[in-house]
Amino acid sequence: MKDHKASILLVEDEEHLHETLKLNLELEGYEVSSAFNGTEALKKVGNEYFDLIIMDIMLPEIDGISVTESIRINHNEVPILILSAKNTGSDRVLGLKKGADDYLTKPFNLEELFLRIEKLIEKNKKLQEKETVGDNYEFGGNQIDFKAQDAVAWNGERIELSRKEAMLLKLLVENKGEVVTREKILQVVWGYNVYPTTRTIDNFILSFRKYFEQDSRNPRHFHSVRGVGYKYTD
Repeated sequence: MKDHKASILLVEDEEHLHETLKLNLELEGYEVSSAFNGTEALKKVGNEYFDLIIMDIMLPEIDGISVTESIRINHNEVPILILSAKNTGSDRVLGLKKGADDYLTKPFNLEELFLRIEKLIEKNKKLQEKETVGDNYEFGGNQIDFKAQDAVAWNGERIELSRKEAMLLKLLVENKGEVVTREKILQVVWGYNVYPTTRTIDNFILSFRKYFEQDSRNPRHFHSVRGVGYKYTD
């Protein structure tokens, strides 16, 4: 049994297999929620937190690949393990390309499934433990309130942040000292369905320098890394 009762969303429309998997997962100590079609799966993901999703591809209403893609468009990084009878190389590539973390074909070995589940949940747990910032953050004499989307700059000027400015600022701060790629910014701030130009993101960085740097021409905090992305340092 697991020390922590991790939660799994099981998305599988074949009733016998679904019940068998659910029973075995519960015997392993997991808390299991069920969805039997793509629409139901998306609704549950929108309303609840899960440590892992087990996803069939051939689902009623909305197929598993589309569900996976939709979850990623909505910036949800929950681990997704596709469990499918579709076993060609192109099927696997498509599933992984659309956002799945792992792909296991039917029929499968139950012990192997449990090992993959355990590894994905553990990996996600370590990622979640990465330093995050709360609603309020201070650096270089600047005070940020991410929730209220406003700030007080080092010179006392009050700044109203747009939603995307607040999201990008928080993303950079939470990855302090690391280069955040344009692809990551696209995923978190804009979503996969909108493609801002590099110039658009550059303009946000220029705004941050104007707001928060004492010398915007020689920035200490907000840096563009040509051809790679952007970086915050405190």
